[in-house]
Amino acid sequence: MAGEMVKFPSNGHECEGYLAKPTSGKGPGVVVIQEWWGLNDNIQNIADRLAGEGFVALAPDLYHGKKTAEPNEAMKLMMAMNIDQAGKEIMGSVDYLLGIDATTGNTVGSVGFCMGGGLSLYLATLKPQVGACVIYYGVIPGATPDLSKIEGAILGHYAENDDFASPAAARELEMKLKSLGKQAEFYVYPGTHHGFFNDTRPDVHDAKASLLTWERTLAFYRQHLG
Repeated sequence: MAGEMVKFPSNGHECEGYLAKPTSGKGPGVVVIQEWWGLNDNIQNIADRLAGEGFVALAPDLYHGKKTAEPNEAMKLMMAMNIDQAGKEIMGSVDYLLGIDATTGNTVGSVGFCMGGGLSLYLATLKPQVGACVIYYGVIPGATPDLSKIEGAILGHYAENDDFASPAAARELEMKLKSLGKQAEFYVYPGTHHGFFNDTRPDVHDAKASLLTWERTLAFYRQHLG
């Protein structure tokens, strides 16, 4: 199942993203947010996999055509990204999904990886229409957003061995969300490393943990998105 590149408005300008639809043609929407590598084949494949499970998945291109496989370059791209502009573009992704005939319901899901995991949570603070937010080993660069604004449920997947998004940081975030009355459930996967869901990186990929996170994510979306 292959998707297509689409254009959508965001804050007065045009953004691009990769859109994948289910074979049925309709389903709940999910915004898929890239790692610091950019909108690469791995992120597009995740959107395709979600479409294969009955969801309409949109992955916005937050680097506007740029991508890399080199960590140093990825760091530069992430640091150069304007967080306010990225926020507006992921908000535009929600509006686009809710505005097309293929998307059912009046809420969407979000999922992000690494940098995108933090942005997935950020999006949930910006858009009450995010009914189910999934974070893969993500932290938000810069100041913590207003978590009290989150309306949906949050699911977190974290690695046991991770200096970027440590289990301690994950637990702290989970407890903060719960203290605000939010529905949050975070998991830490033993023996895993940062990026373990990325099956294009054999140095860190963990197939068993990835499958478990995928099953939990799909069940989470089906519970909260209908």
